Amino acid sequence: MPNNREVVAARPEKVSGLDPFRPYHFLHEQEPGPDGRLRRVNTVFLTNRECPFKCVFCDLWKHTLDEPTPEGAIPAQIRYALDRLPEAEVIKLYNNGNFFDLKAIPRSDYPEIAELCAGYERVIAENHPKITGPQIVQFQELLDAELEIAIGIESIHPEVLPRLNKQISGDDIEHAARKLRETGISLRGFILLNPPWLTDPAETRQSCLDTIRFAFDAGFETVSIIPVRTGNGYMEKLEADGAYIPPDLHMLESVVREALSWQRGRVFADLWDVRPFWPGSSESYEKWESAMNKLNLHQLNQD
Repeated sequence: MPNNREVVAARPEKVSGLDPFRPYHFLHEQEPGPDGRLRRVNTVFLTNRECPFKCVFCDLWKHTLDEPTPEGAIPAQIRYALDRLPEAEVIKLYNNGNFFDLKAIPRSDYPEIAELCAGYERVIAENHPKITGPQIVQFQELLDAELEIAIGIESIHPEVLPRLNKQISGDDIEHAARKLRETGISLRGFILLNPPWLTDPAETRQSCLDTIRFAFDAGFETVSIIPVRTGNGYMEKLEADGAYIPPDLHMLESVVREALSWQRGRVFADLWDVRPFWPGSSESYEKWESAMNKLNLHQLNQD
């Protein structure tokens, strides 16, 4: 079973020169809201302390700090990004880990963060299922907006989830989801396509669909399907050992279309940097990407 030491030992170097008072990236995009209407979204990728959970597939640690995030740094990052972004209805505060890890986002910064989010109708943050303390409700009560928490479900395959080194079970996810929903928090789940240790295409596809169904059954309103890639050292090792194969983008489309046909919630395909997985020409990829963007935006299961 992989452990933190092995995962960290396989890594290349982190990105150097990160400024704790600047976000490492930000962008403006669109996505449909719960009612189907398109919303403008400002996404801020925060620079903060590295996540304590060392998942075997993760490469997000590259833009993190080794020390606890200084007080005042996160509001400064959000202000910096919002000064450069257009107006929007939704803000995503993504931080390569857990928003409610008090060493990543200091509790003392909550009031100023909430003030910076004034005017947004929805605030979306990422968090691990095991970090569900009272600080979540504290932050929620400071917001004028609805709070949505994005959780990495990854895969509920019984032989995969225990080996991802995420240190959770399906029961942990269901418990966290129930606890958060009781306080009126919306849920978004991140689900992996082609996680390691699933190399049979039929099993890979079915397991992804099973995980999506699990998410909806647990009360998640939204899921995002993320093709798993190499890039963190440990995934390269698994690929060399035959325990990981790159994702099939036609399978990604098939999974999204089938899950949308259930009409149980929003289903997004994560298209970030998936071009290397496309087997055809640039022209055919651009056509496919355009169709997938329309699918993400309009959630209509039509060719």
